Amino acid sequence: MVIGLFPELDAPGGVQRAGRHLAAVLTEFAVSRSMECRLLTLNDSPELHRMTLAGREFVFTGCERAKGRFTATALRAARRNAKLVLAAHPNLAPVVQAMRIAAPRMKSIVCAHGADVWEPLGILQRLALRYSNLVLAPSKDTAAHVAEEQGVPEERIRVLPWGLDPQFEALISPGSHPVLPENFPSGRVILSVGRWLASERYKGMDTLITALPRLLTQRPEVQLALVGAGDDRAWLEDLAEQTGVNRHVHFLTGLTYSEIAACYAACEVFALPSRGEGFGLVYLEAMACGKPVIGGFHGGAPEVIQDGVTGYLVAHGDPIQLATSLETLLADPVHAKEMGARAKQRAEHEFRFNVFAKSLKKILREQCES
Repeated sequence: MVIGLFPELDAPGGVQRAGRHLAAVLTEFAVSRSMECRLLTLNDSPELHRMTLAGREFVFTGCERAKGRFTATALRAARRNAKLVLAAHPNLAPVVQAMRIAAPRMKSIVCAHGADVWEPLGILQRLALRYSNLVLAPSKDTAAHVAEEQGVPEERIRVLPWGLDPQFEALISPGSHPVLPENFPSGRVILSVGRWLASERYKGMDTLITALPRLLTQRPEVQLALVGAGDDRAWLEDLAEQTGVNRHVHFLTGLTYSEIAACYAACEVFALPSRGEGFGLVYLEAMACGKPVIGGFHGGAPEVIQDGVTGYLVAHGDPIQLATSLETLLADPVHAKEMGARAKQRAEHEFRFNVFAKSLKKILREQCES
């Protein structure tokens, strides 16, 4: 038996999307070896859930936020001659460690994402991570945090970049025509996608707003479309009004995945000048749509964006540098399109879901056979 543990799968968000990728590949791997696969989530509802990703069906049950039930169910599964457990978040590492006490020969893999390992975790989580057979990180930057902040030996850390979501690939494929939301602005649109949370101001939405006045003096047709949701919207709206650009800033919420894909296709430039993306799936999505991308010169973004080739990297919180990079792309649409074409080629060659799936299966096979 192979076991997958997840915070939740039936919910929006990058971590959840990565979890669905892991669940689909883990299930396919188990089937290929005639092994049983048990997928458990902490937060989803308790009924049996079925999902399909790129033709791969997987089944899971939730525990409706009941940590005791989640742990007990995981322990029972481990005692059924489990060969391997994969936990999709560091917070689940202590449950993995308890399972290994119940099944000492079982191998364990824990996945980190980014912000979840920036700071030292609690002592139980850190110890559990250190005793895992392998910790997966989506970027070298996240891997470095796992080693430095959590004390995991480097030989137990493996970098496995996330792949582009197959559903998104289908939405942007030739013949697919996703429809824009009604409130998408006209003009030359700079797009950003991400949560608007007071706890996540490191994403740099405020810097995008404060960079606008420098652009609008020469390019009054420029519009900024922010796709997301969160408790910081009122603060961002106030900032746009104080900066005098509120008529050029558009907040788009409650969009479907199809509408988000249409926003990527319609924009001229994608920008998320964050100082702490562990990887940045949104960069990949913009690149897959052939758009030049601006990201922060921090975190995992430099491993996705090639500065001066597929986009630009800027210092976090620097509206002047951000405005300069945006102006460079807006002033030369031919250059911007060339960058976007290189970005698309990179996304298609290096970050396809099948590339991720093949790499993960190799890791699973190594752990099961070691």
